[in-house]
Amino acid sequence: MVRLPAPLLRSLPGRHLVGADTHCPYCALQCAMTITPAAGGPPEIAGRDFPTNRGGLCRKGWTSAALLDHPERLTTPLVRADDGVLRPASWDAALGRVAAQVTATRAAHGADAVGVFGGGGLTNEKAYQLGKFARLALGTSRIDYNGRFCMASAAAAGNRAFGVDRGLPFPVSDLDGAHTILLLGSNVAETMPPFVQHLRGARESGGLVVVDPRRTATADFTADGAGLHLQPVPATDLALLLGLCHLVIHDGLADKAYLADRTTGYAALARSVAAWWPERTSRTTGVPVAQLRETARLLAAGARSGGSYILTGRGVEQHVDGTDTATAAINLALLLGLPGSAHSGYGTLTGQGNGQGGREHGQKADQLPGYRKITDPAARAHVAKVWGVEEAAIPGPGLPAVELLASLGRPGGVRMFFVHGANPAVSAPDSTRVVDRLRSLDALVVCDFFLSETAALADVVLPALQWAEEDGTVTNLEGRVLRRRAAVPPPPGARSELWIMAGLAARLGAPSSFSDDPETVFTELRAASAGGPADYSGIDYALLDSGAAAYWPYPSGGTGTPRLFLDAFAHDGGRAALVPVAPAATGGHDAVTRDPLFAGGALALATGRLLEHYQSGAQTRRVPELAAASPGARLLIHPAAAAARGIPDGGPVTVANARGEAHCTAEYSTAQRLDTVFLPFHFPGLQGANLLTSSATDPVSGMPEFKTSSVTVAPGRVPAGQGSTGHRVVTGLRAGARGASDPGPVDMAGALRAAGARPGTPATERGGA
Repeated sequence: MVRLPAPLLRSLPGRHLVGADTHCPYCALQCAMTITPAAGGPPEIAGRDFPTNRGGLCRKGWTSAALLDHPERLTTPLVRADDGVLRPASWDAALGRVAAQVTATRAAHGADAVGVFGGGGLTNEKAYQLGKFARLALGTSRIDYNGRFCMASAAAAGNRAFGVDRGLPFPVSDLDGAHTILLLGSNVAETMPPFVQHLRGARESGGLVVVDPRRTATADFTADGAGLHLQPVPATDLALLLGLCHLVIHDGLADKAYLADRTTGYAALARSVAAWWPERTSRTTGVPVAQLRETARLLAAGARSGGSYILTGRGVEQHVDGTDTATAAINLALLLGLPGSAHSGYGTLTGQGNGQGGREHGQKADQLPGYRKITDPAARAHVAKVWGVEEAAIPGPGLPAVELLASLGRPGGVRMFFVHGANPAVSAPDSTRVVDRLRSLDALVVCDFFLSETAALADVVLPALQWAEEDGTVTNLEGRVLRRRAAVPPPPGARSELWIMAGLAARLGAPSSFSDDPETVFTELRAASAGGPADYSGIDYALLDSGAAAYWPYPSGGTGTPRLFLDAFAHDGGRAALVPVAPAATGGHDAVTRDPLFAGGALALATGRLLEHYQSGAQTRRVPELAAASPGARLLIHPAAAAARGIPDGGPVTVANARGEAHCTAEYSTAQRLDTVFLPFHFPGLQGANLLTSSATDPVSGMPEFKTSSVTVAPGRVPAGQGSTGHRVVTGLRAGARGASDPGPVDMAGALRAAGARPGTPATERGGA
């Protein structure tokens, strides 16, 4: 067993616990919780009554406090010494080294040779100040964030159709009384378990329709007359939606009055779907005609009675045609008259904890605070005035994430890179190439609270605060702004990222001001967002502390907007746009052999999340209960597909394509299609699903192709040194070989304790539905 050197880890004296009402650090449901002191251990977590979770928490939420006193917590800056080893340093020395490197890089290669990669888990304050820091303190246009891997296609489709993007343009509790819910590409029973209680009304009416190539835990909720499970061929979601649009039009189910009053483009849309008659759609997708017709009928019936909702998730959006697929889902909703209705709607399920707010205030390559376009002269002038700089001081648009990562270390590209709240060494597509790019940099600076796989490659690691140690705000999947409150004093040595940015900005002589006080930063964010699509100007900490619901847009002197589009859409003229879309003539996905039982034939690889883990797993793989429940990557494969390849249940398996090779354990599952295998993306090293995914991107949103890759699957071996925890990290890296020295398995938490979920968890995991 290899452990991090003791100086890199924080000591664990008892800290005074103050307790607080706050929100979970994980997904965008932002379940309310209370943290209370506990003698001799981490604080206790309790679910708190709140519209999204109603007191329930998932297993990740129940165990979230385990990381606050984790023995691997970083609290000392680490700087790579001349011998190539990360060694402790003072804050002054670490920040001085970073500032000197920025100055040298800009002098030698220009400001755009410095890049920034943010995260959808950062608070609104940190996301806002990171965008400002990049553009003013660093002077670079080269900033994007990991939300490009999550919400980009849905956001592009929402802006295209409605003129603005908010994940759910209605409170999640509106779903409770729905007659019909069409859920495409989202396994909420595992990714956000408390959400499933909001599906109860649709289940009871027999109107829950789940679209997923896998028979997931969410799809199981459609059993016993509760609804339908549509199981299409992978990568045919767009064709499925075009076929449903065809049926709604040609079976007389469209809301003609709504279309005439509130939309544009109907005639062109009707022509574009004319060729997608049910039989053709069925041949393309594998979904029976009867199920297609029943889905259209349920949606139309719900729209006229108890309400219908169409919800999309990453399963239909993380494709090279993700924007068009999300657009087709919106077209279907508009044909039925759902968006802007008091009892129906369309929405997309934001994934990351602050995935909504994180993309509104300046982390994104093409955006300024308030969801303003960086190319809009009026937007630039407004933000420049708030910042106290000339408009010309704000750089133009940068590069979306995949292009940004591909530029690292290349001539004319980014030579120095900052990473905040992300782990692209694991989470980015075609991750072998991404790690190569990270190694090729002149300097890599990572802010984190653990030595993640990306931080292990860095030249400077700056230890940041965790969610329960700092104040701030986040915006949940409903567009509701929430208060995060400090409940635990931070350990000595760790610093807020606001403090880090302010310190570096001062050393770099940046224009404008950079505060380390969250409320001061939020006040400036309010001013910068004023008048923009995501207007926060009427929201302040006092309002949030009062418990009032604050949905943006919330203009100064006005009120919040829990339900968008009731009166008008955000386009000029107030109408939504029906936008014709079609599958690319040449396809866009890896070819998938349609004879999955042919020995050596290609299968479709789908990637996704497990109940126990979150994102790249850098946090959840360190929680003993979660790591014990899901210690490593397991490839779900249909028994017949496995038998044809000589793969035993529980045996080692190699999953490969031209981009890479992953090694994991096979698990038989009749919930899989014969032509599809599933691999979770939470695990690093040779278990990494993103060794196999493509860096091809959607031309509109920049979203990578995560969900459908062609792979071969064969009996394999578990490589030496790949432990049962599925938790590997590289330490002690030597000069000239960043990341090349791999000492083998590192059990970062010590011996993992097998432990059950917290009391009450099983019922909550089932969502109470």
